[in-house]
Amino acid sequence: MNTLSEIAAIIKKYPAWVLVGHVIPDGDCIGSLLGLFWGLNSLGKRVVLGLEDPVPPIYNYLPGSDRLRPLPSDDDLPDAVIFLDCSDEERAGELVQGRLHQRSVTINIDHHATNPSYSDYNYIDDKAAATAELVYYLLKELEVEITPVIAQCLYAGLVMDSGRFMYSSTRPETLEVAAQLLRSGVDLERARIELFESKPREEVLLLKLALQNLAWDESGHIAWMTLAYDDVARIGALNLHPEGIINYTRSIAGVEVGLLIREISPGVCKIGFRSKGKVDVASLAARLGGGGHRQAAGARLEGSLGQVTQRVVQMVREVIS
Repeated sequence: MNTLSEIAAIIKKYPAWVLVGHVIPDGDCIGSLLGLFWGLNSLGKRVVLGLEDPVPPIYNYLPGSDRLRPLPSDDDLPDAVIFLDCSDEERAGELVQGRLHQRSVTINIDHHATNPSYSDYNYIDDKAAATAELVYYLLKELEVEITPVIAQCLYAGLVMDSGRFMYSSTRPETLEVAAQLLRSGVDLERARIELFESKPREEVLLLKLALQNLAWDESGHIAWMTLAYDDVARIGALNLHPEGIINYTRSIAGVEVGLLIREISPGVCKIGFRSKGKVDVASLAARLGGGGHRQAAGARLEGSLGQVTQRVVQMVREVIS
């Protein structure tokens, strides 16, 4: 593990950087990428952003969101790379990894406990509510002024990954960072409207579909929702991956572990895990090659939706019992 001052010294040393986030990006990934992008830009650095999957529409209000796209295939990419919010290098996606074959130095900034410290320089704090929180500390170490643009980006990452400051990962330090971002010029009303009151119609239909496929086991301690690829395609929501739908499973009284099992392509499923605290779902996700946090984790698994659902529910049932 490196210190933030060591990370800052390396960043100052190189004139150009590639910043990459993870596949199926969430608010923390996007907010961290854009916050650091604008911060390094203010230092005169050349910065290239790389994101394999599309930006969810609710984040289009963030300055620079239109710059988040797959890395170009040319040879003019900087050879210094920062991975943000990627619990392992593979989370950046095959296309991104394939275009980063020449690397002089890599930095890994993350808050997932399962992160194996895969870069030359690593700063991982699993007590932080969001990677955006760590980016804030890094920008302060770099003596970057937190402008309203930077604040707006980092606040989005912080509010989304902390569950609107309700998850157990929310520390006094988290709220102190949020306060500083507000002082720096966050447009709180716009953040609220864009993040929570501007859902695409397809997202509401996706929620409807998920609730129609809600089930729970006989103990009442496990609840899950399933989304079949063809059903999602029918409502035009293949490119939507809302962060909040899974929480409806955890919100049920008596449920200890909630699951969202979604067929992201025929024969490939993405599993989301949520826990109220007693069960460490990061360890469950790790059994399937995934990772995350104690109360929120994810994994991918090959197999039909029915097969994957049966396997995952049985695995959770064995742990709870």
